Amino acid sequence: MATETESAHATLHARHRAVLPDWLATYYARPIELTHGEGRYVWDAEGTRYLDFFGGILTTMTAHALPEVTAAITAQAGRILHTSTLYLSRQAVDLAERIARLSGIPDARVFFTTSGTEANDTALLLATTYRRSNQVLALRNSYHGRSFSAIGITGNASWSPTSLSPLQTLYVHGGVRTRGPYAHLTDAEFTAACVEDLQDVLGQAGGTVAALIAEPIQGVGGFTSGPDGLLAAFKEVLDRHGILWITDEVQTGWGRTGEHFWGWQAHAQAGPPDILTFAKGIGNGLSMGGVVARAEVMNCLTANSISTFGGSPITTAGALANLAYLVDHDLQGNARRVGGMLRSRLESIAAGLDIVREVRGRGLMLGVELVEPGTDTPSATAASLVLEAAREHGLLIGKGGRPGNALRIAPPLSLTVAEAEEGAEALEAALKHAQSTMEGGTAV
Repeated sequence: MATETESAHATLHARHRAVLPDWLATYYARPIELTHGEGRYVWDAEGTRYLDFFGGILTTMTAHALPEVTAAITAQAGRILHTSTLYLSRQAVDLAERIARLSGIPDARVFFTTSGTEANDTALLLATTYRRSNQVLALRNSYHGRSFSAIGITGNASWSPTSLSPLQTLYVHGGVRTRGPYAHLTDAEFTAACVEDLQDVLGQAGGTVAALIAEPIQGVGGFTSGPDGLLAAFKEVLDRHGILWITDEVQTGWGRTGEHFWGWQAHAQAGPPDILTFAKGIGNGLSMGGVVARAEVMNCLTANSISTFGGSPITTAGALANLAYLVDHDLQGNARRVGGMLRSRLESIAAGLDIVREVRGRGLMLGVELVEPGTDTPSATAASLVLEAAREHGLLIGKGGRPGNALRIAPPLSLTVAEAEEGAEALEAALKHAQSTMEGGTAV
């Protein structure tokens, strides 16, 4: 006989399916409702505790229920929640000044949005207006959001439901290092081949190209990336043509990769990007995104424009407290140290499993690519099995990759060594369960 809690869960799931779109995906055969969190842990409606290794899609950047952020939001909520950009906002100016300094872009201006999708939309608006062209370069396997224009530059077919677009998008190689026609090359040869491909694509473009948009590490694509310096080599070509470089830092920003504060800094040899987009982690769960651009580019719009909700008093107050905590507690350094240990642990686990093809990523942005046991064939089934088994072992992780065969591991940046080991143990058990299941044996 079903318990009262199970009945309530079934009712909520039925209501969800009846009123929300069919294409709105949820994780797990039996989706869970998360009701509260603390630090790196969350609890569901049934009282089960999980170690959170996905952070609401890389959004809970510092910690769940971080007291400093909660206090800032509570204090601001007691004063005023909303004003819009038609009025001055001290918090928005304070946050913009700090982000402009951190961005590495000279003479930077900042515009706040409510999401990464909107940030990328704005970047595309700026680039196409500045360059008077609707031609945009993007990387294969990329993802930049779910709006009409963002889908138009998304190179991952799993997340692109329409071929209609206001933009003409030209896709170039470089997002995936270990698969595809250049996988066998050395890093230097890979970079040279991708640059040659870029030049070939530009030779076929009809007229002016506005910009290249690229994630330094592809998020939805399964935490894949090209070699360090690849985007710098691209920029040298772009600069010769006056083409702008947009770096999509929605997932790679704020020190998550450990070695750098921004993903573009692994490709800094040719200088900073022209436009940088951010979101997710800066708000720690608040609806916050934005664009940083050179003043010349940011100011190119000639029509009136405002934002009703972008940079609202409550989101900027929370983001300021969150960013201050991140910097003051050197969470970038923690991501480098604990992330390096976690990656080594995962590589050790993977060495004894035929189901794992590759462990990749950096800092606390780690991917595990899964295949049919003993083959090189991508396996979405394996990823689904591991996702479910990890949950049973008290661990929440994400999925990605165009075939849906990559695990995405991105816990809050305050993760401790003990919690990293706890997560690794749970993931090891889940991987062994999946391999045993796929081989037709008994679950471990």
